[in-house]
Amino acid sequence: MNNASEVFDIRLTVNNIEVVQRVLARMHLADFLREELGLMGTHLGCEHGVCGACTVRVNGEIVRGCLMLAIQADGAIVETIEGISENGEISALQKEFHQRNALQCGFCTPGMLLAAADLIARNPGANREEIREYMSGNFCRCTGYQSIIDAVEVVCRGKAGVQQGGI
Repeated sequence: MNNASEVFDIRLTVNNIEVVQRVLARMHLADFLREELGLMGTHLGCEHGVCGACTVRVNGEIVRGCLMLAIQADGAIVETIEGISENGEISALQKEFHQRNALQCGFCTPGMLLAAADLIARNPGANREEIREYMSGNFCRCTGYQSIIDAVEVVCRGKAGVQQGGI
């Protein structure tokens, strides 16, 4: 049985950079990204996988970084908000979030952007109801969600080649 104070060597790729690090057995991926790598865009909210503030991408799938141990990411490709911001993947989403004031305090924004990017990759023609359903796992206490849904809808319409009428 593993002791929580045991350390393990892990090797993973984070935002296209290979990382080799020693970690405690019980260190969560979100804590590892923040504390060991200084990637502060992965936020910790509820620490129970409910709020979505800790959303990251592991091997192409979005996961809750507070529910995954760092040692479980050994050998994985991890992408954080910093990585997909730099590569331009979410530039249209960032622009629409800004134009529609879909962020206020900003705490939930990285997780929202990652979830929205995942939705758009899976279903670029998503309608408002599909967007609302997909984004329901990410909580925002400031915006009331309307502006977030609006921003994601505009990007979905653009990806689907639909004319952008009045929202």
